[in-house]
Amino acid sequence: MISTDQLTAFFVASIVIIMVPGPSVLFTLARGVAWGRSVAVLTVLGNSIGTLILSIVVALGLGPLISHSLAFSIALQLAGGSYLLWLGYHALKHRHEHAQAMTQREASRPRALQIVRQGFTVGVLNPKSLVFFAAVFPHFVDRTKGNVTIQLLIFGVIFSIMAFFSDGTWGFIAGTAREWLSGSATRLVVLRTIGGCVMVTLGALIIASAVSA
Repeated sequence: MISTDQLTAFFVASIVIIMVPGPSVLFTLARGVAWGRSVAVLTVLGNSIGTLILSIVVALGLGPLISHSLAFSIALQLAGGSYLLWLGYHALKHRHEHAQAMTQREASRPRALQIVRQGFTVGVLNPKSLVFFAAVFPHFVDRTKGNVTIQLLIFGVIFSIMAFFSDGTWGFIAGTAREWLSGSATRLVVLRTIGGCVMVTLGALIIASAVSA
């Protein structure tokens, strides 16, 4: 149903968006810096579950619309690209405040279930993932390959698995190097700056692709 070329292109785009230090990655880094590796990994688990559910909701809701309307798909990509531009601008503008917030700890170490639940909340409400699912997923759909909704669901599962391993790596690193990261807000500012630049670039590329469609 999905060709190798489709999967390859989707994999590359997913790697780019997953590795960008957006809300989920920043939250995971903050938990790792504050409480160590185990808390970071549990956060990623909850986050990945939330991301998977979000992708399923988007696939079921948008699949029928995308399959019957190219204009709707293009409009969705334009809206999503524009929102990514705004997210990137916001990340760059507030990178210093975000870096300071990441070094703050709660009064006591949260319980395991609470950690997973908080990660889930961040994942299911993550605007970066929502934009990616709604605006980028349709770009890799091939209407000649069969059911569009099924293709979107497959992309969602693949994305969620990739996000778990990528964000888990971020969390593990943050938990291991917690003293080094929290010792200088500049290092966290650099991460946020890189994330903002990548989001702006990705948003511009999505808009350019939609306009040329």
